[in-house]
Amino acid sequence: MIRIATIGTSVITERFVEAVAAAGETRDIRVEAVTSRDAARARAFADRVGVAGATDDLDGLILDGAVDAVYIGSPNGAHAGQARAAIAAGAHVFVEKPATETAAEWDELVAEARAAGVVLFEGMRNVYDPGLVAVRELLPRLGVLRRAAFAYCQRSARYDLVLAGETPNIFDPALGGGALMDLGVYPLSAMIALFGEPADVVAVSARIATGVEGLGTALLSYDGMVGEVTFSKITRSDVPSEIEGELGSLEIDHIAQPRHLKLTLLDGTVIEQRVEAAENNMRYEVERFADLVAGAADADPDQQRTAAVLRTLESIKADGRLV
Repeated sequence: MIRIATIGTSVITERFVEAVAAAGETRDIRVEAVTSRDAARARAFADRVGVAGATDDLDGLILDGAVDAVYIGSPNGAHAGQARAAIAAGAHVFVEKPATETAAEWDELVAEARAAGVVLFEGMRNVYDPGLVAVRELLPRLGVLRRAAFAYCQRSARYDLVLAGETPNIFDPALGGGALMDLGVYPLSAMIALFGEPADVVAVSARIATGVEGLGTALLSYDGMVGEVTFSKITRSDVPSEIEGELGSLEIDHIAQPRHLKLTLLDGTVIEQRVEAAENNMRYEVERFADLVAGAADADPDQQRTAAVLRTLESIKADGRLV
């Protein structure tokens, strides 16, 4: 049994608890306790999500052997420090996307996890989703690939707080906030999962009052192919993502959770595919984590993909020409 303690009491942690319960149908895994710096808050959250344990002493849980793994669902800027502490205490770590703010931090954590004999894993739900598996299987039908345009644009209700002069966590540069780290990581991770790390990056973004990017677009250079990643937390769009090849195109309804795929070939043939999958697609990353902890798979490919995504995120930030 893999017993997990969670860090964080936000909606994403609640979704994680639901996903673990679903994954428990096929894997030996459960959430044993929730933690928070405020014990009363931890207890209230645990009661709401149906978890027995609640505490403000995560270190004590790990050192007492009460849990085997830690889920980190805190603000981005806290991920690296919390992951390092959990690894040092001997716990496996499942950290929400983006795993860390820099690739160097991730590489250090990977080395520490290997030395400690524990699994370090980034939760990137669309990468493990059956929808992306279906996309990969259809790629040969497109012939030589020439262009991929992936987007995730969803206006955040908390942007209204920014307009009112406040700095909510998701838009706070000190906490690793911004549209790129929160939403842009989805299309970028899908791009790298399918096509690998780009050779070069050109990016442009629009900054908001807190100093982070509210939206942006990055062009990724591949051998014979151009990748485009668009992201926004201050506007919305229902435009699907698309992959174009010399023999046709593939339309993807939502890059974070692909459910409807439309293949259109040069001869006019149209093939539509519905992907049957869990509504809460965090289930699939939880199952992958459980397999890694059980020794049924090697974490190296997962960790290398995460490193490639973080390097590319840094390149996008570094280019960062503003509009």
